[in-house]
Amino acid sequence: MKLSVDRITKQYKNKIAVDRISFALTEGVTGLLGANGAGKTTLMRMMAGILDPTGGEITADGVPVQTEGYRALLGYLPQDFGYYPEFTAREFVRYIAALKGLEKKHAKEKTEELLELVGLSDVAGKKIRTFSGGMKQRVGIAQALVNDPKLLILDEPTAGLDPKERVRFRNLIAEVGKETIVLFSTHIVSDVEHIAGNLLMMRDGQLIYEGPWDESRGDLEQFYMEEFE
Repeated sequence: MKLSVDRITKQYKNKIAVDRISFALTEGVTGLLGANGAGKTTLMRMMAGILDPTGGEITADGVPVQTEGYRALLGYLPQDFGYYPEFTAREFVRYIAALKGLEKKHAKEKTEELLELVGLSDVAGKKIRTFSGGMKQRVGIAQALVNDPKLLILDEPTAGLDPKERVRFRNLIAEVGKETIVLFSTHIVSDVEHIAGNLLMMRDGQLIYEGPWDESRGDLEQFYMEEFE
C-alpha cells in the first residue's frame, strides 16, 4: 500500500500550522520528529481524517482520507486518547472493535490477543480509571491495532511508558511495521533510532528532512541540539 500526502496545508487565521507538506510512505516504520508546536499533531490529525486540511490531498492507494474506505484501513492513537473510565480494559477494546465492525466472536478473540500482546491480560477485567498512565497508553495501543490496520498513526505513543514498556512497544511496532505503514511522532530520538527505517523532521510547520534514518544521523544531531536543548 502507498500513503500519499500531497501539499497538505492547515491554516488558522494568520497562523500556518502545516505548510504544503508532501511525502509518500509504504510498509515500514517512519518516525516523525519535531519539538512541541512544530505541527506534528496537526499533520497526524489530518492524516487520521479528524481535521480537514486547508489545502492539499491525502490518499491511501488512491482512496481519499475523508472516506469510509480510508477509515477501514486506519488505526489511530492520539496523544490523549479518549476512554470511558468505568470500562474495563477488555470492555473498552471490545467496544472499539464493535465500532470498527468486527464480528462479535472475532472481536472477543482479537481483544484477548491484543491485551496479551501489550501485557495487560492479568488486569483486563479492571477498570481503566485505576490504571497508571503507562497502562492506559497500552490500552490505547491495543485499541489502535484491533482492526489489523494497514495504516497505523501513533501520536507520542511512548508518553508515560517506563523503560521496560518502551522496549515492549518498540518490539511490537517493529513487528507490526513488517506489513503495515506505521507513522509515529516522538521527541525521543532513541525511539526513532531503534525501530524507524525512515524519518521525517518538522520545524515550524514545514518538513525539513525526509529520508532513511541511517542517512540522517548528522542532521538529526544538529536538529536535536537546536530543537530540544
